[in-house]
Amino acid sequence: MTATTTDRAELSALRKVLVLVVVIMSSTLYGTTLLVVSTILPQMQGTMSATADEIAWVMTFNILATAIATPTTGWLATRFGRRQVMVWSLGGFTVSTFMCGAAGSLESLIVWRILQGAFGAPSTPLTQSILLDTFPRHQHGLVIGIFGFGVVIGPVIGPVLGGIMAELYSWRWAFYVLVPVGVISVFGLRLCLPPDPPSQQARLDWTGFLTLSIALGAVQLVLSRGQRLDWFESGEILLEAAVAAVALWIFVAHSLTAARPFLDPRHFLNRNYAIGLLLVTVYGMLNFTPMVLLPPLLREHAGFPDALVGVVVAGRGVGGAVGFLIAGFTSRLDPRIGMTVGFAMLLTAGFWLMHVNLEVTVHALAANALLQGLAIGAIWVPLTVVTFSTVAPPHLPETSAVFHLLRNLGSSFFISICVAEIVRSTGMNYSRLVEVITPFNELLSMPWTHGAWETDSVGGLARLAREIRRQSAMIGYLNAFGLYTAACAAALPLIMLLRRKR
Repeated sequence: MTATTTDRAELSALRKVLVLVVVIMSSTLYGTTLLVVSTILPQMQGTMSATADEIAWVMTFNILATAIATPTTGWLATRFGRRQVMVWSLGGFTVSTFMCGAAGSLESLIVWRILQGAFGAPSTPLTQSILLDTFPRHQHGLVIGIFGFGVVIGPVIGPVLGGIMAELYSWRWAFYVLVPVGVISVFGLRLCLPPDPPSQQARLDWTGFLTLSIALGAVQLVLSRGQRLDWFESGEILLEAAVAAVALWIFVAHSLTAARPFLDPRHFLNRNYAIGLLLVTVYGMLNFTPMVLLPPLLREHAGFPDALVGVVVAGRGVGGAVGFLIAGFTSRLDPRIGMTVGFAMLLTAGFWLMHVNLEVTVHALAANALLQGLAIGAIWVPLTVVTFSTVAPPHLPETSAVFHLLRNLGSSFFISICVAEIVRSTGMNYSRLVEVITPFNELLSMPWTHGAWETDSVGGLARLAREIRRQSAMIGYLNAFGLYTAACAAALPLIMLLRRKR
């Protein structure tokens, strides 16, 4: 037995409880920041004078940074020790959170959100590892259950807290209010976590890591800026696409020829694991997309206050908590049943969103978010179980890293695609709708067709233009919800290809 293992075995009951509290506090804090931004996006957009697609970068680049940094967690923990990584990553995360609130421009806000995602990425995988190593095996079920509750409660707290802070003060306080919790967590981790010696033998395939990071970042830039720059008519988009293609080619060639690549392609020969990666990518596409799209729609076009937007988004977290609880009781069933039911619920929620309008009530949206949360919680456990059911234990760290990488990439890329569709469709539909507002339209010469609208004054035309813009945007959002629904439907046939390990 090593000295480190002995130290952990000799931890007092109080010390173990303190470890449980501080590591779950840090993981919950990171989960809170994921969705706190979704509620305050409209206020941030106004402050930064940003367009709808530009303000979405605040969410997408944070998720992308998390995706890129997550696979390095194992190497960091081995090279520097888990306590050091947890303390320094949470310290950097806390500083980045404060700087997000103090950002004076869209560019600086995006940079600090990228750093926030990168620093916060190791917290969730390391928290689970620390808990399993600190507590004896017969208590693993209890501590992982508490850990799961902490992970789920963060997305519930974030939107409500963000909405309240934004309405009472400003969106900046949605970040500032989290800083004291981060400072307490840093000192708690430093005092409570037992030391673990780093290993000098740890190595990282820097060629694979850097080329993959460059490729993913370039693809994200193409998706985020393509609609505004007219896609491949722009020299910038052509350059970013070329960089992505070259970096991806180097990554694939290196992975196929290196002795110890960053991501081993031989794992994709495992049928369940390969299909599970496709499903978790779709899962990532469906996970955060509605929570990014709904707040700007409700705040700007439906006239919802920030607090009510937070309630709608929080409904997703409440549903997720219940869904995880149900999945715990149904874990002995065939995993394909749970996933089928979950994706079917998401499909139902998608059809529901495709038929809403600007008169929708907060109760209907909260119920829809609750249904989405139930589905997300019900899918995650069986998806994880069936994906890794045929993976050998020595390969779990690497395969798990790819699993979470694709989940985050699915979220980041799909959000960008949906926002691009909203921008494209809004402009196109506005152009088509204003064509009928002309003195040569005979219908407009009939008084009973006007209703409350006026076309014979500048103010009346301005009000009419504002309403046409609202309806054009609504059509764009309905198209995005249609993409969401199609992704739900695409997942169902994949489930049938999975094999259940007996």
